[in-house]
Amino acid sequence: MAGLKNDSLYEPLFKAMKDLGGSATTIELEEAVADIMNLTEEQTSQIHRGNTTRFSYRLAWARTNLKTYGVFENSSRGVWALTLKGQELKTISREKVTKYVESRKRKKLNEPQPDPIAEETQEESKLEWQDQVLDLLKQMKPDAFEVLCQRILRESGFTSVEVTGQSGDGGIDGKGILRLGGLMSFHVFFQCKRYNGSISPSVVRDFRGAMVGRADKGLLITTGTFSREARREAYRDGAPPLDLLDGEELVKKLKELGMGIQVKQRTIEDVFVDEAYFKSI
Repeated sequence: MAGLKNDSLYEPLFKAMKDLGGSATTIELEEAVADIMNLTEEQTSQIHRGNTTRFSYRLAWARTNLKTYGVFENSSRGVWALTLKGQELKTISREKVTKYVESRKRKKLNEPQPDPIAEETQEESKLEWQDQVLDLLKQMKPDAFEVLCQRILRESGFTSVEVTGQSGDGGIDGKGILRLGGLMSFHVFFQCKRYNGSISPSVVRDFRGAMVGRADKGLLITTGTFSREARREAYRDGAPPLDLLDGEELVKKLKELGMGIQVKQRTIEDVFVDEAYFKSI
């Protein structure tokens, strides 16, 4: 790793994030950057301190600097993602990032974060927050909704999450791996449907037919609801069971993960919806 500086990682790190769909865990980013830079096993395994490799250490600084530059953001669960600014950029300049980060260090700026709640209109404030989020989800483009579902799975502990919906693979929109207790892992296929009404059992059967024999589990996510027949079909005896996430449960999961929804504790719980979050995906 001699000669490899933090700033030399900005461009491959930014490209890796783009290639991974705009969000990724630190492990996914490390693997992608190593592939982009054609690094050898020896180069990525040199120890910096303790169990931290020099590559991981320098990549951590690069991520932090790209966050300072305003193109990366990260959650408390270790998932990194592109900001709206990062999504708009096609490439990134090492020189511009370095100059900006150095200026921030010198001036020790503490930039206030914009309050999305201040931009709420009076009409929006009258809506129940759950309905407001569901309306935003239903207005999203299909590929944007798939990316949001990809982010949800990553934030929920899935790894190697890929969106494959554009391939027309029998209704399968993506896949990922869920590891339990560090001992067992399950390969999961998922399907994302922006519905206003109820999912029929035929949708469940078609999805199961596309994934059976290829994955351990299936997850069907929708902004709508599932009919009783659909739920029965999902858990029918003798058939591989499918997990279902309807609109109500989806909104609760977004709130739990803090994705586009803020909870501010006062005398009572106030829930605020950040519309810009959903429109930026």
